[in-house]
Amino acid sequence: MSLLDLSRWQFAITVMFHMTFPAITVGLSVLLCVLYGMHWRTGKPVYLQMFRFWRRIFAVGFAIGVVAGIVITFEMGLNWGVYAAETGPVIGPIIGMEVVTAFFVEAGFIGILLYGDGRVRRGTMFAATVMVSLGTILSSTWIIAANSWLQTPAGFVFRHGRFEPADWMRVIFNPSFVWRWPHMLAAVMISASFFVAGIGAYYLVKGRARAFARRSVSIALGVAAILMPLQVYLGDHVGGVELPRQMSKLEAMEGNWTSTNTGYVIFAIPDQQAERNIAQLSVPCLGSAIVRDLTCTKPAPGLDLTPKADRPDMAPVFWGFRAMFYAALLMFGTVCYATILRLRRKLWTAYRFHRFLMWSAPAGILAVLGGWVTAESGRQPWVVFGHLRTSAAVSRLAPGELLFSVTGFSLLYLVMLAAYAVYIVRALRIGPERDHPHQASEAH
Repeated sequence: MSLLDLSRWQFAITVMFHMTFPAITVGLSVLLCVLYGMHWRTGKPVYLQMFRFWRRIFAVGFAIGVVAGIVITFEMGLNWGVYAAETGPVIGPIIGMEVVTAFFVEAGFIGILLYGDGRVRRGTMFAATVMVSLGTILSSTWIIAANSWLQTPAGFVFRHGRFEPADWMRVIFNPSFVWRWPHMLAAVMISASFFVAGIGAYYLVKGRARAFARRSVSIALGVAAILMPLQVYLGDHVGGVELPRQMSKLEAMEGNWTSTNTGYVIFAIPDQQAERNIAQLSVPCLGSAIVRDLTCTKPAPGLDLTPKADRPDMAPVFWGFRAMFYAALLMFGTVCYATILRLRRKLWTAYRFHRFLMWSAPAGILAVLGGWVTAESGRQPWVVFGHLRTSAAVSRLAPGELLFSVTGFSLLYLVMLAAYAVYIVRALRIGPERDHPHQASEAH
């Protein structure tokens, strides 16, 4: 394995591990605001019980996500020194703004969120919860701004071997950011909604903490039902802005090597070297219909339209998009069925649906990870699309040391992910019953 491949694998593993946690915690932070606000407004103990339970899940995921995010910053400077040097005048201030506007806000109020319950006034507690949630949203905003600039760079000049900002408004509000930011924000909200609904469904199946479970499922499915149609609209516009500028990504997503297939490829095993699919399954005419041709005559674009040196690896782009797309279809169908059950007043007696909902809890996380794989692997072989190749951005490190660090990081992340899963299972077994508030412990 080459030096470039090792550096790419290390960065990909770190980013995928890190993204697993914001996919849960950003949405959970908003949920915590809603729950504590409802408790403050209504005085109902169940909302405080929900707040305390979901706060623990949020806190552990938040801590692990922060640690993994710090590692990404170090890898940018160590593994990708050329990239850091050349893009530093643009990317550096954006990441710096994340620290100033997000990390400082989170650090200033996270202690009150975690330990202020029963010790500070409810208004102070609610304000701290809102500020932490605002910090998580600001953090994702700056990260999406930086990543979107790499996808659709704008507002810069290349001078003295570096990308230098010429117009910060165009740098930050680059063409893809306008749509990618709300798309990503909706994605993590939906991901957290299914995570919450799945755990709530677990307690419905077990017949425990029914008030907690019903409200968790109801709120989560309600949010998902509102956001899923909006997400389809946003995702379509992300593709409309980004894909015309990155036709190679679109070609790899479609899974065709030549522009002869009018069908839509739902399954493929690509062979990059032979430039063909070892196995393939297509739905006839659907590919033409997607591009608004109902005559079944307009084929989908093939990857052979892009010069070989500029092609991304088809397999990760194709399957990353399919993971996101298929998970989105599953979630869309789930919220539609849940809405029907709710309108028919059968949501709480549909026991088979509760079991299905329980197992669909990670669907949103898989969709988020699939989307990131599509975006990042589809941008290859460019790190700044059209301007700086990934092969030219990597640091010249000792392969043996890099292999050791890749292996070490992979094992460490596997242990941390397993520990988080064990923690969630343990929290589920203990349940929210221990979080039921007592009047004497509430702050007045």
